[in-house]
Amino acid sequence: MSHDAASYIGHDAAWAEWRRAMAGERMHHGWILSGRKGVGKSAFALAAARELVAEEGIPQPPGDHPDIRYVTHPPKNDTEARKRDDGKPYELARNIKIDQIRELQRRLTTRPTLGSRRVVILDPADDMEPGAANALLKSLEEPPVGTYFMLIAHRIGRLLPTIRSRCRVLSFPRVSDEDMDRVLARESPQASADMREAAIAAANGSPGAAIDFVELDLGKVHALMKQVAERGDPDFSLRGQLASAMGARPSREKQLAAIELARAVVAERMHGVSGRHIPALVDTHAALVKLAGQAPTYNFDAGLLVMEIGTLLASLAASREAANV
Repeated sequence: MSHDAASYIGHDAAWAEWRRAMAGERMHHGWILSGRKGVGKSAFALAAARELVAEEGIPQPPGDHPDIRYVTHPPKNDTEARKRDDGKPYELARNIKIDQIRELQRRLTTRPTLGSRRVVILDPADDMEPGAANALLKSLEEPPVGTYFMLIAHRIGRLLPTIRSRCRVLSFPRVSDEDMDRVLARESPQASADMREAAIAAANGSPGAAIDFVELDLGKVHALMKQVAERGDPDFSLRGQLASAMGARPSREKQLAAIELARAVVAERMHGVSGRHIPALVDTHAALVKLAGQAPTYNFDAGLLVMEIGTLLASLAASREAANV
């Protein structure tokens, strides 16, 4: 196992199941690695694949392995592909394409390069376009000899039932808040206690997401959101502070993170509330879920988005006051 894979928390059960399967008489050819984005499924897949393809007496190369095929989102278009080829940052397509699966299948007609086994990793398999998923299903139904598939799934319910039925599932559980705090202390020692709290609240058990939140510096945003939800914002001053904390031109990534942070604030308030307060919480959470679904593709004005988030949170305090009248 590589150092990076070994450093992930919560993988012990997955490693135990994987190695039991490797030690058995007949290793299953299809695996789904299921869990939240950011819990280390990709690192596990790459490390586990190297264990599977390694054979005694055959030297294994460092770095990229010729018998491990890693398939993920391609560049968005030809322009972005040229940026990739030039070593520049480039934008990804939203889906794994059918052409990628067909090209993979052509490669699978040949024998593995070094030994008798090879591994195909699809990351994330739940982002395959429908044609790609149907094409992959044919390979899962009649896998080439010595070929094993590892499908990384952040949302396993989006995979075709026929794909799920042909694979074994390795589950990667939510990481506890205490373990998340230890990961952040190790990986992001510059983070303040408030920043770590915000990251842990928003990441919902995903260390990778928590580290991303720390890098976006959302500690002050989180504190203001909690104030708005608790006290309301009748004079709009807190919403103004929230907009200032987000910045004049927040990146799309920061906007999406702010929505997730607001959802975390609402979810936290659901613990221990009385029945009459629950409908407002549920409605606000549903509105934020809808906003999160629209944000990746809608061209929202950043300032208006922040105000909308603040208004949804302020409605919680107003509904609580009304319920107490």
